[in-house]
Amino acid sequence: MNLDVELIFSEIGGTFLSNALDISAKLKTIKAFVFDWDGVFNNAVKNENKSSNFNEADSMGTNLLRFNYFLHNNKMPACAIISGEKNEMAFYFCNREHFDASYYKVADKIIALEHFCKANNIEKSEVCYMFDDVLDLSIAKVCGIRILINRKANPLFKNYVINNKLADYITAHESGNFAVREACEMLIGLSETYNEVIEHRTVYSPIYKDYITQRQAAPTTFFTVENNEIVDG
Repeated sequence: MNLDVELIFSEIGGTFLSNALDISAKLKTIKAFVFDWDGVFNNAVKNENKSSNFNEADSMGTNLLRFNYFLHNNKMPACAIISGEKNEMAFYFCNREHFDASYYKVADKIIALEHFCKANNIEKSEVCYMFDDVLDLSIAKVCGIRILINRKANPLFKNYVINNKLADYITAHESGNFAVREACEMLIGLSETYNEVIEHRTVYSPIYKDYITQRQAAPTTFFTVENNEIVDG
């Protein structure tokens, strides 16, 4: 199955820098999913309110990914957005999707990751991270699974990531074009329960209802940085 998933995603243009079996093995140790915002859920273009948007296909991808974790572990994964900017739509997304935390205006993102890991009693190696740019590399150096959201305009940066082994997979789709959904589907596929995830969600099964109940009960906490320390936002 893992080799089929590798073939399917390679055929659409995804790049496996680690082979599918290795990513699948790492996935079994993952306890948290962390995302950058600008350039990951969107194309990083700001609107008149200095905010950047997201799409519902990516949102559903994160939901299915979290449910997949719930199916395997009978508990919720920890989830967070870590952004270098303040973004109202990221706040809205985290509240609506009941992510555990939203970190904003974080110039040195490793500070936020360390805070997040301590708060959730997990190791950095137990985090899967989706990212797109230079600000994210301090996390990519230390977390367990690293997914680079593709952008054709930065070939030197992409080569830097590849040459320094800072990603396990590069999406076929570019930022703002459903790349998060692609990455989520790839990870679910490598866990070998994709069909099960879809079937439970389709019929709104008892285990999916249990998941949703637990998800909706989780509050979102907001943080930022002052004097190089994480503070409540």
